[in-house]
Amino acid sequence: MVKDNDNPATPFKKALAEATRTLADDPEMGVTYSLDPSGMSNDGLRLPQVSRRMTRDEVMLARGTADTYAMRRRYHDEPTHRRYAPEGPMARDLYEAMEHARCEAMGAEHMPGSAGNIDARIADEASRKGYDQLTRREDAPLPAAAGYLIRQLATGRALPASAETLAALWRDRFTDQAGATLAELKSALSDQTAFARMSRRVIEDLGYGDQLGDDPDAEDNDGDDDAERDGEDETGPDDRSGDQEDSDDHGAAPDQSQEQTQDAAEASVSMDDTAEMEPGEESDMPESDAPSDAPTPPPVSEADPNYEIFTRAHDEEIRAEDLADPAELERLRAYLDQQLDPLKGAVSRLANKLQRRLQAKQNRSWQFDREEGILDAGRLARVVANPTTPLSFKVEKDTEFRDTVVTLLLDNSGSMRGRPISIAAITADILARTLERCDVKIEILGFTTRAWKGGQSREDWLAAGRPQHPGRLNDLRHIVYKSADAPWRRARPNLGLMMKEGLLKENIDGEALEWAHRRAIARPEARKILMVISDGAPVDDSTLSVNPASYLERHLRDVIAMIERRRQAELVAIGIGHDVTRYYNRAVTITDAEQLAGAITEQLAGLFDTDPRKRARVLGMRRVA
Repeated sequence: MVKDNDNPATPFKKALAEATRTLADDPEMGVTYSLDPSGMSNDGLRLPQVSRRMTRDEVMLARGTADTYAMRRRYHDEPTHRRYAPEGPMARDLYEAMEHARCEAMGAEHMPGSAGNIDARIADEASRKGYDQLTRREDAPLPAAAGYLIRQLATGRALPASAETLAALWRDRFTDQAGATLAELKSALSDQTAFARMSRRVIEDLGYGDQLGDDPDAEDNDGDDDAERDGEDETGPDDRSGDQEDSDDHGAAPDQSQEQTQDAAEASVSMDDTAEMEPGEESDMPESDAPSDAPTPPPVSEADPNYEIFTRAHDEEIRAEDLADPAELERLRAYLDQQLDPLKGAVSRLANKLQRRLQAKQNRSWQFDREEGILDAGRLARVVANPTTPLSFKVEKDTEFRDTVVTLLLDNSGSMRGRPISIAAITADILARTLERCDVKIEILGFTTRAWKGGQSREDWLAAGRPQHPGRLNDLRHIVYKSADAPWRRARPNLGLMMKEGLLKENIDGEALEWAHRRAIARPEARKILMVISDGAPVDDSTLSVNPASYLERHLRDVIAMIERRRQAELVAIGIGHDVTRYYNRAVTITDAEQLAGAITEQLAGLFDTDPRKRARVLGMRRVA
């Protein structure tokens, strides 16, 4: 029997969906496949269905449609589009077709691999609409031809044969009437506003200027003229004549005045772009070399733009096996196993219980009477009784349980020393072994600092003269105990590192949680679960001694709020001996490893419930709206 997991279309569709989100620069965009016509809405994209046969035409059409919509999502600004949209039907269709072609051309320029895929979509569209059978211009739609011609001029790529038939009927008129305007096509391609203005002139060149409606820039121009007239009234004719005489006396002064005006305008534009630069940075770069549209440097934290870090030069993200040699890791793992000995019975029961709970959610459900899929042997009797009865197939329904990754973030601070860190290590051990049996990937991460009392970051701060409000002032150490793709048998010794003397120091939870979240959402799995095991508030003496007392705690709250607001990962926390519900909306507190059986089983199994209300009820926590 062929399983649905073996359906070659399933991994292809998942990979295409992730690639489409990446191209669109929208990680939350929904992507579905349907026999209904393809389309795009605010919620996501609807792509052509891909059968298990995965013919070349199906694959290329799905890719081309996905790339087309992804480019539209990435490069199209709807308010700008509406601002310049014409009123008449033919002018509006031309305008829309040209903007569609612009987005495709932009994608082909920045991502050349998409050009061939979009060619396949255009070929299918032209064949399906019968454009390859047209012989008279009167029967050929001008908007579709205009879109094809704009894309060809912008990319330099030959059109598919079926589309070329349509484009050839209009090419001469298009280039003869609008050729002069189209000369600026390449320069306007990346600027939607400039392209929209050019499109309106092309529409006018083609004879549909009466459908354009009012010029959206006319109001702005009228406002500028009024301002100029007001300025003239205030200056007066005598002042203008005096300025003119001074200019004539100096010969080249008019040109210099014009250059100075341009420089002042450029400086005014660049002020907004450099508003967040540190004082003194402007003077390091000559004004003539400073780009007027230079991007603002990103903040150090996506959750809080005001969060500061004195230096990142001494931070490290390191694998556990790089912090100890193999022999030491084996010795530390053996020590951890000793901690597990008294709990072997409870741990085994927990692992089995958790595995049963998770596998129960993998029960198959089927859709019957399908035209393709797995042959339904239970209904063959109908075919035997009546040979004219068509064969019946069934398809296994996808469950939300599949295609999931769990990220486990462990607090490795000094306050976790002793029993708490043993409980955290035991928890990681149980989850990794159990989830691997259930074919769920798990990543285990830890966070601490490299030194007490600030380390080298504080030394740099002292050498710099102790500037006020330096922000985070310690050297971070983020540890990867097990990557999501690594098998458990290879990562098993790494958990012993938590037993190493001197590893556990300070804890800066906000940055660690943001780091773990970035790693999780970069994964290809459709569902991400982020579980934090901690013993309370973030503490770093060096940072808190020179910043407000709530500096790190406020940042942690901001990061949690960002994660819960974006909903790219589901966040849950387990407090070891301390109540962490004041930070996390979904949290539970345990004080001993004996409580792991109830806590983790219910927490993790509850997260895999497909009904959000039932999941919230099982967790016993408030679900964020």
